[in-house]
Amino acid sequence: MRSLDIAAGAEPRLERGRMTESEVAQIAASFESKSPEALVAWAIGRFGSGLGICSSFQAEGCVLIDMAWRIDPKIRVFTIDTGRLPNETYDLMDKIRDRYGIAIEVFLPDTSVVEKMVTKHGLNLFYRDLNSRLLCCQVRKVVPLRRALENYSAWVTGLRRGQWETRANLQKAALDNDHGGLVKLAPLADWSERQTWNYIRANDVPYSTLYDKGYKSIGCAPCTRPVSEGQDPRAGRWWWEDEGPKECGMHCTIETTGFEGREGSATPLVAKSSGRK
Repeated sequence: MRSLDIAAGAEPRLERGRMTESEVAQIAASFESKSPEALVAWAIGRFGSGLGICSSFQAEGCVLIDMAWRIDPKIRVFTIDTGRLPNETYDLMDKIRDRYGIAIEVFLPDTSVVEKMVTKHGLNLFYRDLNSRLLCCQVRKVVPLRRALENYSAWVTGLRRGQWETRANLQKAALDNDHGGLVKLAPLADWSERQTWNYIRANDVPYSTLYDKGYKSIGCAPCTRPVSEGQDPRAGRWWWEDEGPKECGMHCTIETTGFEGREGSATPLVAKSSGRK
């Protein structure tokens, strides 16, 4: 079952009073040693319906949906459907809808931009080189996220410090200056993979069946594969790349030296992870 872009009817962003960088830093420090539920509860109280959980329906995102739903059953959840997701992800989305009775707001890439990219570079351009892969991520992920976040005043992510080196210094709360100064929250920042799965098992949280097949980090179908025991969880993402960031640009700025176009059709010429969150 393919997802439909129902985001056109999403609520407009509710400002609820913008926060300064110093205020957000105080929140990060205050909640550093507190539970994820405590930060989620604060965010729901602070931002109300202007808060959204961004989920790609990996383990961490499913945990956060369960936590937030227990605090507020009307919590808003949104996702970026790249058009190349595994069927198992679509199946899980349906399970989440049925389990929690929530409407998942789905944002799709611009069809005309995808058509131009595929016509010029091919459907599987990402296997060619790093810049081609980053172009695909830009069109299918980064630009749709930018549009999605216009509907929110704060967003919650499932990022953890232990996932990858670019996330090692992740704060539980920060101003997202790449998206207009929204508040970006990472309640699970200090959690381990084991803590995540302990929560899933204890609360019978739905999760992707791909985890039972050896997957540790799940993205688009052609860019994700299982990993061996003991391998880094993100080793299964873009595994053909010898160097370059194991990031798509949604959560970590990818620096470039130039572009071939604008607004999603941009082709990075040189790319590296800046390490920013």
